[in-house]
Amino acid sequence: MPVSPDFRNHVLEMLEPLGPVTAKSMFGGVGLYLDGTMFALITRSDVLYMRTDDGNRGEFEAAGMGPFVPFEDGRMVMPYHEIPPDVMEDAEAMSAWGRAAWEAARRAKSASGRKKGRSKRP
Repeated sequence: MPVSPDFRNHVLEMLEPLGPVTAKSMFGGVGLYLDGTMFALITRSDVLYMRTDDGNRGEFEAAGMGPFVPFEDGRMVMPYHEIPPDVMEDAEAMSAWGRAAWEAARRAKSASGRKKGRSKRP
């Protein structure tokens, strides 16, 4: 079952204060982007996950929220955590969590660019 349009629209509306968040369908879910950086995803079961790293993961864990595990066998855990239900209904909180997720995604993108830019010495 694909992401429901109502849920997708609700999430986009709640994230409006961040700026022009765009949604792109992918793998049966939806990726959410701000300034060309994916910072959140919505799964087919209408669950919102946001990008995490050492800078914001603790807030998700303190709220009892787990990471995104795309396969039932648990062989892969993605650096995204489910957003707490109370945040889903509070635009100010959603924006703050979204901003932190976007910053985590930007840090990951920056770190990945540094790794790719390394040259091998002879």
